[in-house]
Amino acid sequence: MTTTTPMLEAVQLDVSGMTCAACAGRVERALNGLEGVSASVNYATERALVTGLSPDRVDEAVRRVEKAGYGAHPHDDADDAWSRRATEVRISSLRRRLLVSAILTVPLMDITIVLALVPGWRFPGWEWVCVLLALPIVAWAAWPFHKATLRNLRHGTVSMDTLVSLGIAASFGWAVATLLFGLGQEGTGYWLGFGVTPEGANSVYLDVAAGMTTFQLAGRYFETRSRRKAGDVLGALNQLAATHVRIRTDNTEEIQPATALRAGDVFVVLPGETIPADGVIIEGAAAVDASMLTGEPVPADLTPGDGVVGGTISMDGRLEVRATLVGAHTQLAQMAALAEQAQARKARVQTLVDKVTSYFVPAVIVLAVLVAAGWMIAGTSFEQAFGIGISVLIIACPCALGLATPTALMVGIGRGATLGILVKGQDALEASGTITTVVLDKTGTLTTGSMTAHRLAPVDGVTEQELLAVAAAVERGSEHIIARAILTAAENRGIEIAPVAGLTAHPGRGASGQLHGEPVLVGSRAFLLDHAIDVPDEPDAADNLDNSTGQAAETSVLVARGRLLLGRIGLRDTIKRDARTAVAALHAQGMKTVLLTGDTPAAAASVAARLGIDTVLAGVLPAQKADAIRSLQDSGDRVAMVGDGINDAVALAAADLGLAMVSGSDIALKSADIILVRDDLAVIPDAIALSRRTLRTIKTNLGWAFGYNIAAIPIAAAGLLNPLIAAGAMALSSVLVVYNSLRLQNFRRTTTPRSDRR
Repeated sequence: MTTTTPMLEAVQLDVSGMTCAACAGRVERALNGLEGVSASVNYATERALVTGLSPDRVDEAVRRVEKAGYGAHPHDDADDAWSRRATEVRISSLRRRLLVSAILTVPLMDITIVLALVPGWRFPGWEWVCVLLALPIVAWAAWPFHKATLRNLRHGTVSMDTLVSLGIAASFGWAVATLLFGLGQEGTGYWLGFGVTPEGANSVYLDVAAGMTTFQLAGRYFETRSRRKAGDVLGALNQLAATHVRIRTDNTEEIQPATALRAGDVFVVLPGETIPADGVIIEGAAAVDASMLTGEPVPADLTPGDGVVGGTISMDGRLEVRATLVGAHTQLAQMAALAEQAQARKARVQTLVDKVTSYFVPAVIVLAVLVAAGWMIAGTSFEQAFGIGISVLIIACPCALGLATPTALMVGIGRGATLGILVKGQDALEASGTITTVVLDKTGTLTTGSMTAHRLAPVDGVTEQELLAVAAAVERGSEHIIARAILTAAENRGIEIAPVAGLTAHPGRGASGQLHGEPVLVGSRAFLLDHAIDVPDEPDAADNLDNSTGQAAETSVLVARGRLLLGRIGLRDTIKRDARTAVAALHAQGMKTVLLTGDTPAAAASVAARLGIDTVLAGVLPAQKADAIRSLQDSGDRVAMVGDGINDAVALAAADLGLAMVSGSDIALKSADIILVRDDLAVIPDAIALSRRTLRTIKTNLGWAFGYNIAAIPIAAAGLLNPLIAAGAMALSSVLVVYNSLRLQNFRRTTTPRSDRR
């Protein structure tokens, strides 16, 4: 695995002033111009993710963005006021301009309709009244489009705003030229978007400029509001955090800002209050609702000694909690940070779309000129050809194309976060759409991972106490679940555990050491055979399966001292309550399932049979798990791996899609693409279903955006689509794409919660 230099961590910048995907591309190119820097700019979130940037160069990056004509500010997870304020200012500005534009456009339309239809009602200078009504619309209300166009010209580039600005300016300019120079008095051209202009009323071309501005502002306003709403879905995790905490000092309780809490402090949570930090309950009991964080609908009954997570709610009891993780170190803060980093990165398909857009805009301008020229050469009047050219210019504006991917990804990642599905990268969503096989780790994933030593089978001449004492001595200090089960059994029997010298762990096989000068071994049958220990055949583990309680077949641990076998310890695990439902849901999604474990074939086979898993790969060492994944990939499968332990880390990284249970080791969580926060296995098919639906939404958005442009351009070029209708259709296209993405908020779980509870 590769590592990055610690001092060059990813930096996020909030960027203001971007109006389309082309703007995001310009900011991205500006940042990538810095030496050693790699930047990705997301238009939908208005944020730049910059890697390879040392802390002392952040100001340089901000200046580079400002030089490109945009605003920038280092993103602060603790205080996102700058980006919120920038968005609010932008929405307020668009709202004011839209209201003014709409208020003036209505009487402008009324005047042109009445006076164009009834020439006798025309009064001297009526055309100039129309111009005065249109002037604030095309000059002030449309200023954001003109401002962006001027900025683009200064940098020798074009954007979608260039198309809108050109259309508005050209329509208004033609109307004024008609009045000044008496052009187009033969009764041709568009009138109110339909038909032919009545003689002497060519100034109504102002309706195109005014209507285009109003439609574009309306589209931009609703688009910006929708994008903020999509961002709110993603930011829902941040909003779960408590703002204040009741800290206990001696016998008093003092309410302070949550930022004042430190690890080790004791804080009090009253019924109905949000728990402000991760910690351990030291006094009290309560039902704690974690549904907003994990998607688990049923509150958990917690008592002293149980851990709590910040952002969850105490429903009915008073709790005293000792803080263990606070601030940015809490599970909630880490989840929020990962979610934000995920949506800040750009999906591969979005990179392609941005590249297409950068060429598409100048191509549209050239196409509009060629179409207008072609109509003139064919003998059409200048004003008619001019109108057709404007129609092409406006209808081809690819705003929807720039929004199609990032808005869907943003809402999908945000919805996943509220369901206990933490997506670390947008590439994970893309990979999920091609998955054909799901590989499941057994211990800790399909089973509870809490094993008990339920059977002791010493050989003749050896007592159970002696067998357990030797095994516990070797396993002392290990955090493996088998070791914990053996140590717990020894402690329950009051056995004194002797120290072992030269203790060596053999991952996936066992452990060895020296006890009172004699070599001792604890591990699998193959491990003891490798050390020339005579071991009888393994009993059939499937015979130990208790179908009434859901107990998995036992796992045997053999113990040897010197060259002699002391006996066998039988351990067994419990299958998780939702495991069978989860496997059935995966099969319903068309997935093949594989059980991958280092356990014995008999124990693995019994678990697989109970859960209905298709294939079993047992006795696989940790180092071999990645090879097993690659073998499946070589056979043509697209593999998702679900695991939780250190021994799963390499396999998680090797899989096309890695999913780690949040209860797993840190290295497993870092290796995974998706972290499953909810405490039930039904989250696995939920994660895949959400990812697939997000991909379908992206494809629908792109299909609409591409199809809209491809179909509309020939219609406009054929002279069948007037500028006013083109402007309205283009604005509506962007709004529809964002609305379609927001429908992902309606995604529901694929399985019934706790359906395997007995």
